[in-house]
Amino acid sequence: MAVTTTLAAGVVFGLTLAAPPGPMNAIIAEESVLRGWTAGFRAGLGAAAADGVFFVLAALGVVGFVDRLPTVRGLMVGVGGLLMLYFAYGAAADAGVFAVLRGRGTLSVGFLDGGDADEHDSGSPDDGLVSTGFGKAFLLALTNPYQVLFWLTVGVGLLDPGEVDLFAAAEVSALAGTVVVETGSPALLVGFFAGIGVWITGFPGALVSARRRVSSLAPVVAVGSALVLAGFGVAFLADAAGTLAGVVNG
Repeated sequence: MAVTTTLAAGVVFGLTLAAPPGPMNAIIAEESVLRGWTAGFRAGLGAAAADGVFFVLAALGVVGFVDRLPTVRGLMVGVGGLLMLYFAYGAAADAGVFAVLRGRGTLSVGFLDGGDADEHDSGSPDDGLVSTGFGKAFLLALTNPYQVLFWLTVGVGLLDPGEVDLFAAAEVSALAGTVVVETGSPALLVGFFAGIGVWITGFPGALVSARRRVSSLAPVVAVGSALVLAGFGVAFLADAAGTLAGVVNG
């Protein structure tokens, strides 16, 4: 029973990390509606691969290095902000925004002319890492301070051996002892990455299914992804500027 509870808790933790709106899900959404489920899934794998890297670094105690050195954190966040603005430009270009602004009035989304999005998947190995959905999500995740913060807090808690009584922690004494999660156990870690797997499989599938029913969804999602990435990019650059200014003035 404890193993089953721990496994289920791991799935919930994985979904909690993967599901919230943000730059990684913007990349997954753009890739899914423009290039199909396979491209969206590969983008999700990029984000998951970065979590795998953070997992190893957290287990080795290296993740805390970033938190102790504000200059490193500021530079990392700044690079992440620049990448997000660059990918926002690419998402807007995919949606045909610049063609419309130049007065051509056409959307440059290939599969809207017919055929399946997977036939237009541009994520071939020859394109280079940064031009693939996997590469975009992987690089953004590695430079995402919120992901680092997760592994500094919740992630460390997942790795430390012990037990957490969820209802006792929530001060629900009548149910204390009914849901006990074993931290640091293989079941919790398997469940955690399984939860991420559920999201990166189901989210692209839902978007592709919706796109097939609504032909205008692709450019809308691409523009939305561009706006999300641009917004996070500006926020990250502001964060980096503040951090580095504090280092210089401190």
